[in-house]
Amino acid sequence: MSLGRSSVKGGFLLVCGGETVSMLSICALLFAWTGELWILTGGILLTVCALLWLFLLMLFFRKRLLVFTRDLCRAMDQMISGGKEPVDAADSETLFSRISYRLLRLYRIMQENRRKVEEERQELQMLVSDVSHQVKMPVSNLKMVADTLLTKPVTEEESREFLQGIRSQTDKLEFLFQSLVRTSRLEIGTIRLEKKDGPLIDTLAFACSGIVYAAEKKDISVTVDCPDDLRLSHDSKWTAEALFNLLDNAVKYTPVGGKISVSVERWEMYVKLDVTDTGKGIPESNQAAVFRRFYREEEVHGQQGVGIGLYLAREIVTRQGGYIKVTSEVGKGSTFSVFLPWR
Repeated sequence: MSLGRSSVKGGFLLVCGGETVSMLSICALLFAWTGELWILTGGILLTVCALLWLFLLMLFFRKRLLVFTRDLCRAMDQMISGGKEPVDAADSETLFSRISYRLLRLYRIMQENRRKVEEERQELQMLVSDVSHQVKMPVSNLKMVADTLLTKPVTEEESREFLQGIRSQTDKLEFLFQSLVRTSRLEIGTIRLEKKDGPLIDTLAFACSGIVYAAEKKDISVTVDCPDDLRLSHDSKWTAEALFNLLDNAVKYTPVGGKISVSVERWEMYVKLDVTDTGKGIPESNQAAVFRRFYREEEVHGQQGVGIGLYLAREIVTRQGGYIKVTSEVGKGSTFSVFLPWR
């Protein structure tokens, strides 16, 4: 018989039976050895008393077990329903208090997981909403152009203009999808940033190479002030991506003939990198929002872009232990400051 699988009642009967047989056997041996009747009588009385106390002990344990199972079931029901926390038992010596402590830890872990799942659900909902909003306009434009070409006769010049419009909208969609892919891969951890010691000037040069043509087209001068011997532990590829986004943003909102300057300072724990432009500037009320995904000010919707570059730049810098801040004055330009830790 397995004691681990036996019921409480079966175990009690087994103990009582064993105790009765043992005590009566001892009394019978003592009576046979001495021949004294009082020994046999006393043994029987002791056996009856022991059985009585065992019965009372069983009632006590039964009551305690009922209370234990009731409290345990109540705590588990609260965990399942996601209601209030299970009550932490005050008596740390009892079995229930030890189980209650572990249930409380499990409950808090479950609540934290539920909170994360809810945050991810809301984030996904916002992402779907943002993407649908960004895709809606290019798709509508493409449908309008297609309907025009299908239903109305157009000249060769008009046809070329329509095709250029189609190309522009498809380029916007392609840029949006590529930005979303990079952002999602970074957020879900498909791409891990690998920090390696290397010269910061090379990273800056790679980032600046992406905006040379656009800057020349608008006659914008770009200056870079960075020590050639400055080495920094960073992910060169993704840091260049973040800096390119800042520079590209500066080129877009700097008027013809403006200036963009990049300067690097050595701090005790960080390397500070400033991207300064002479653009339109950002109102103070909007400065905290510019790093949100898909955020764009109402007055700049005529400019190319989908409002994801600054968000991506902040994510890249943050995942390397750094941070970005912006200082700006309307009509005088903006400065985006990137702080990257030495290690």
